[in-house]
Amino acid sequence: MTETAITPLEPPLRPDFHRDLPLAAPIDWLKLGIRDTFQSPASSLAYGLFVFVISLITIGGLFLLGYDYILLPALAGFMVMGPAIAVGLYEKSLLLAAGKRSELRDMMLVHARSPGQILFVGVILMLVVMLWLRAAFLLYALFFGMIPFGGFDQVLATTFTTPQGWGLLLVGTATGGLFAAFSFAISAFSIPMLMNERKDALTAMGVSMAMAWSNKGLAIVWGGIVIALFAISLLTALIGLIVVFPILGHATWHAYVAMRGDTAQVTREPAEG
Repeated sequence: MTETAITPLEPPLRPDFHRDLPLAAPIDWLKLGIRDTFQSPASSLAYGLFVFVISLITIGGLFLLGYDYILLPALAGFMVMGPAIAVGLYEKSLLLAAGKRSELRDMMLVHARSPGQILFVGVILMLVVMLWLRAAFLLYALFFGMIPFGGFDQVLATTFTTPQGWGLLLVGTATGGLFAAFSFAISAFSIPMLMNERKDALTAMGVSMAMAWSNKGLAIVWGGIVIALFAISLLTALIGLIVVFPILGHATWHAYVAMRGDTAQVTREPAEG
């Protein structure tokens, strides 16, 4: 009786998420975002105006209800939710890439390949924001005890003029940075991916995180650009969002296309003629 040699199966190859893109690539994404914004600019700028108005209503509601002390964490939370809010901008960039015209109606009624999964990612991001706000409350209690919150002016004065405030600022910034890095990693490429590909949310978030981790230099540069432009918007009392948000939204789509490579084939048929 002869023995049959069994050839061991080789493990499947892991997908390679590394991209040999220069660190200046995010600048090109930004330029493409500017191009898409000002190609039929009325729709993109109207989208940015809508985001600006909603932001003002939200901030006004915080002050009206006496929750102005969470304004800074709430603004940070807006950055977390930004990729989900920008789905209409991805739609315009996708249509432009397919050779179609895009109107505001198209941006409001997006035709995503995985719409339910985008909603799921949005819920995950909302939970991250809620956890972030809870962490902000706990950190305040750790540094200042159970002292009731004062107004927004008092919170700012306490934060920047006392040792406890500086400690809170240092630890809070580090904690917020961890939340921001995680949120950016799971959402930067996943939501555009779900617009254009049939995937489940967890897979898309995992791929997004893998691409961010495998291309840390690019991710850091792109994240720095996003933070810098958002800071400019803050300095303009959020008026800058009308232009900045559309540019970043369209640029995020081009970041996804660059990072996914051949996988990011536009799924819409080009317009005839």
